[in-house]
Amino acid sequence: MLTSCDKDVMELAPYDRLTEESAFTTPERIELTVAGVYDAAQSGFYAGGAVRGYPFGAAHVSQGDTRGEDMVNLEAFYAITYQSTYNATSANNVYHFETLYAVVNKANVVIEGVEKAVTGGLITAEVGNAYIAEARYLRALSHHELLVHFARPYNHTADASHPGIPYRTVPVNTPARVEEAAKQGRGTVAEAYAKLLEDLDYAEANLPVTRTNKISRATQGAAIAMKTRVKLHMRDWQGVITEGNKLISGTGPFTSPIGGYALTASPDGPWAANANNTESIFSFENTANDNASVNGSLGQMYNAGTGGRALVSISPIIWNASFWPANDKRREITNTTARAIYTKKYRDATTQTDWSPIIRYAEVLLNVAEAEARTGGNDRALALLNAVRGRSTDQLYTGLTGDALVQAIVNERRIEFLAEGLRWKDIHRLAKEGKFGPAGIPAKVASANMKVEDFQAASGSVREAAIAYPFIPYDDFRFIWPLPISEINANPVLADQQNPGY
Repeated sequence: MLTSCDKDVMELAPYDRLTEESAFTTPERIELTVAGVYDAAQSGFYAGGAVRGYPFGAAHVSQGDTRGEDMVNLEAFYAITYQSTYNATSANNVYHFETLYAVVNKANVVIEGVEKAVTGGLITAEVGNAYIAEARYLRALSHHELLVHFARPYNHTADASHPGIPYRTVPVNTPARVEEAAKQGRGTVAEAYAKLLEDLDYAEANLPVTRTNKISRATQGAAIAMKTRVKLHMRDWQGVITEGNKLISGTGPFTSPIGGYALTASPDGPWAANANNTESIFSFENTANDNASVNGSLGQMYNAGTGGRALVSISPIIWNASFWPANDKRREITNTTARAIYTKKYRDATTQTDWSPIIRYAEVLLNVAEAEARTGGNDRALALLNAVRGRSTDQLYTGLTGDALVQAIVNERRIEFLAEGLRWKDIHRLAKEGKFGPAGIPAKVASANMKVEDFQAASGSVREAAIAYPFIPYDDFRFIWPLPISEINANPVLADQQNPGY
């Protein structure tokens, strides 16, 4: 399970075909094996063994975007995702599932191997706990990604007792364990979230506050930031505030006492300097020598300005939204062609070095803002919202309370995190409530119907004929993806726990 391509990961050089037996025999090899978990997350496998952007390269971002309405799929790459025509054999969802569990399995191999190395005196308990914390952070990140695509949201039932996903904490690396894994059921969503928080609590307690690779390797701040996201999905508003307060100073301009996070002066700051900015809390590194390839890199998928394939563009649905000011600086992080408007967050299609964003400080601020608004903390919610909005426009919000304030925060998330893959996560957690976003899969623009004149910034309307893919209600089976047929065939327990409708 530890076989590695001959690739450079985070300026390390993992051994080619490093076996599990040899992976935990020296401190240096252990370090390389931990790096291999990041490598699996950054660029996983695809049909025929090709390296692609699954699970946390372009696939994570593009699928998170194209399951929503604010980005437009232009070509065949994510058409199944965009048009909701997937099934249990569709490549987009199948490889997302399989590569996420590949990350989980590598993390579990590392956890077990490091525990043995500590027991054997090869490394200290402190070093070992930090490695395990990294693996548990990546395990939690992967399981949460699975939950938002393959399970109904936390609030689907009052106690989240509906089917979740198999939360795997033991490596599948022997025949006996393969047999054991083939009998593991889905458990409940509540159980999965409880295990997520156990992993993230451990990560927070054992990860360093900072490190040389402060963005591309997990830190204490990354674990806390992820907990604000997880608790937001759980609708644990006070929990979001409690975790967020660890990273937010009392008054603006907001900075973090842990990790020194702060909004960059310009909204382009995180993209102009992937490796070294104050706002990116965790991202997956890509380099010219180690990336998700032409068919899996963000620069190729999104950018039309530097030779990219430009397969995903901005939709007039968000471009024309009245809550996005026409003079907002975030509109400048774009390229306009005769066909469409594209994001310029990912700008290196030539050597494909754009990092894959996972969580930024802006999200922590808006997570806490929403939790405050949901619990009556209107003044603080407004201050946090305007901190994010205010660096891009002088059209700030005043006097909002209650539902109107929550709606403004959700709207701001659509602007701020455009083309970062977060739109589906918000649709997923809000759809059951049906109050602050679409109560299902939103109606979408078809690329064939889209015209240049459809883009009228802040106009508040979209040409009706441009909308070709209709709204799909929350109760429709297509709201979540099916478990892959490969998994169903291997696990008779899961065969009886397939998502209804597939």
